[in-house]
Amino acid sequence: MYINDIKLSPLVVAQASESYQSGTTINRWVEVLVDCPGSTGLFTYRLPAQLEIKPGDILSVPFGAQQLGAIAIRLLAQPNVDLAPEKIREVEDIVSVGFFPSAYWELLNRVAAYYYTPLIQVIRVALPPGLLGRSQRRIRLVRGGGGGGAGGRGQGVGGSSYLLASPDPSAFLTPTARQVWELLQGQSAGDYSFAYLQQKVKSAYRGIRELLRFGLVESYLEPPRLTRPKLQKAVTLTGTIDQELTTRQREILEVLRRQGGELWQNELLQICNASPSILKTLTQKGYIVVEEREVLRTEQGPALVGDGAKSLTAAQASALETIQTLDGFAEVLLHGVTGSGKTEVYLQAIAPLIKQGKSALVLVPEIGLTPQLTDRFRARFGNKVSVYHSALSDGERYDTWRLMLTGEPQVVIGTRSAVFAPLPNLGLIILDEEHDSSFKQDSPIPTYHARTVAQWRAELENCPLVLGSATPSLETWVSVGREGAGGVGEEFLTSNSSVSNFYLSLPERINSRPLPPVEIVDMRQELQQGNRSIFSRSLQEALQQLQERKQQGILFIHRRGHSTFVSCRSCGYVLECPYCDVSLAYHHTEEKAPELLRCHYCNYARSHPKYCPDCSSPYLKFFGSGTQRVTQELARQFPELRLIRFDSDTTRNKGSHRTLLTQFANGEADLLVGTQMLTKGLDLPQVTLVGVVAADGLLNLSDYRASERAFQTLTQVAGRAGRGDDPGRVIVQTYTTEHQVIAAVRSHDYHSFSQAELEQRQALNYPPYGRLILLRLSSLDPIQVQNTAQIIATALSTEEEFEILGPAPASILRVANRYRWQILIKFAPNALPQLPDWEEVRSLCPSSVSLTIDVDPLNIM
Repeated sequence: MYINDIKLSPLVVAQASESYQSGTTINRWVEVLVDCPGSTGLFTYRLPAQLEIKPGDILSVPFGAQQLGAIAIRLLAQPNVDLAPEKIREVEDIVSVGFFPSAYWELLNRVAAYYYTPLIQVIRVALPPGLLGRSQRRIRLVRGGGGGGAGGRGQGVGGSSYLLASPDPSAFLTPTARQVWELLQGQSAGDYSFAYLQQKVKSAYRGIRELLRFGLVESYLEPPRLTRPKLQKAVTLTGTIDQELTTRQREILEVLRRQGGELWQNELLQICNASPSILKTLTQKGYIVVEEREVLRTEQGPALVGDGAKSLTAAQASALETIQTLDGFAEVLLHGVTGSGKTEVYLQAIAPLIKQGKSALVLVPEIGLTPQLTDRFRARFGNKVSVYHSALSDGERYDTWRLMLTGEPQVVIGTRSAVFAPLPNLGLIILDEEHDSSFKQDSPIPTYHARTVAQWRAELENCPLVLGSATPSLETWVSVGREGAGGVGEEFLTSNSSVSNFYLSLPERINSRPLPPVEIVDMRQELQQGNRSIFSRSLQEALQQLQERKQQGILFIHRRGHSTFVSCRSCGYVLECPYCDVSLAYHHTEEKAPELLRCHYCNYARSHPKYCPDCSSPYLKFFGSGTQRVTQELARQFPELRLIRFDSDTTRNKGSHRTLLTQFANGEADLLVGTQMLTKGLDLPQVTLVGVVAADGLLNLSDYRASERAFQTLTQVAGRAGRGDDPGRVIVQTYTTEHQVIAAVRSHDYHSFSQAELEQRQALNYPPYGRLILLRLSSLDPIQVQNTAQIIATALSTEEEFEILGPAPASILRVANRYRWQILIKFAPNALPQLPDWEEVRSLCPSSVSLTIDVDPLNIM
């Protein structure tokens, strides 16, 4: 079902003129794309007289024995001549009226073609969960005599239901049928899905067939459980309050009047401490009306004081002016050092668009980590701001999605999947922290990058795209023509009119605050001088001063947990996960609790053994430092420092990011200790110290992007210091002070780092000078996945237009008991070679081997 097979390019979808009007003879059939794994191409259905269907509508259709979700693609006056009219089935119903304008449809097609993904998979990502539902076959007991149950579509009902009158019907049944019968009898509703019964009883289908024949059970199709609007009862005052009423009734009506004549029923009953029966009486007397109304399930932020536009620096004003003068599609890199006020530029660029009736889309790496950003937008634009991301409940996503379809001017803030938000009249797209790897989807397919899709969307919607970052990705740096550019003091705007690319620089912080000086500490010298602590003397002194000066600091650690591995000091044995080829990390839960070892890949956990499993030695030692270990060491050395740990272990619950950051901002702790989360969009003016406990964990990875990621992470975390009135200080501890990344971070020098890194990339033909496609294969069978990888690599090696690296085992061969191999295809980006036929490649994979095609991979480990 790849887009090349369907050939939809000439289609113009969702044009009102094509709609089917009941009573006419035009367009009596519709071709649909069905949400069913393995189905390819388009299927034809008959239009029922009572439904008005347009291309782009989401439908419910019968498909085999199921009832599935489908997308209406195009209307037909006549079905295909190869189809017998009597065999064409009828559309069941419309689930949701279409929202696929032609530009949006073109976007989905591009994603499907570029990322080699079936179109229906792309549509699934674009739609909120529940719209493309799936029905299931269910079996239920026939109660009493007589046959046909609810639904009227039972199979075999009413056959020999005389058995129901028998004292023990199961006496006449085979053992398989008896097992199914007893299972159904044991459940209060006497109703199970066919799939569940198959799991519980061997050859259940035979027993079910027998029970159907005897009329003891019936089979029916449960329709898809689709997401529906949430309805709630509202009470409205209709008549004047007169003397005929009781005192209690008058009290209730008076409360309703004081509340403006309308209240939700549950609120009114709560305020008045009344029961629904009294409202029923008032309804009968005609004083009130009770009716169901829709309640929008959208994420609610805290109540905020309104905020006005701030005065801008000369650089901000220049950048804003350029963005506002853009008419139509343009790609803009807003390169601003940390704390230079990029968010204020975004806010002031969006404000006039809202007044013009246009909408804006703001993409951020991880929504939970940016409560400050969403709060600033809500303070500026109030209820025009919606948040859209995968952590919302299904109902919240469905209602927020429908809110976008109203066409009202609004600002949507979301993570990478929000790039598909169906905002009509889009005036601006912003990617904040555009360098962040969270914008790339590794699995499942499509393996899209939100930046690439945002570029296509801005082009199709004919609006500007603003990419903001203090440490731009090298792909963006090259795309705006900056690879040969000089230092920060250059002119503020350069543009290449042929491709509408702009470079806007914010080289200074707000109020001319200096960037914090970065002190590099050589931990090799610390060890030689007798300091065996995980904190250098310089960092220890800085932490001591924090307490004395009543200031706050941040400590960055590369990994969560207590220790990165546990090893036996007698024989060197390292405790590993039984399902993955990685060491188990020690996690300390609480004092006197059992010591816990956990795998960070599959979440396997076990208690810490007293003796080495290999040599029975009691000398097991924890090595490496995670966030837990650092917080324990801090508590020992600095008992008066108040700490908050900020990593994925402490922020699992909804809203926990906001809670912890609010506590820190309110001065309830002196130190925030955490992982990568600390690098993303935190603006805490009271932070004067940033310490990086061990930079080496970022530098020494077997990935060509390791240096770029390390520079971005260290620069971003360093940028959290000195944003307020007090000057900041950054201390980076490392065992490799001579590394080029460390030197660039010390001088906050993005330009020299990017130039050196790009020279290496160009020499090796790696992105942005080359393109990569990574084939990931995995299987429970280590031999089969290795052989399949070899077969695919051999089949691909006949092509001379691209280079093949591999096959090779992944850097961690086994994860969750699945063995993983990789093949990397490398080619020049400009002349797209004759790429393989991916359907042929997939056909080389046995069913036990999973294949993922990752286009432009960020993670090749």
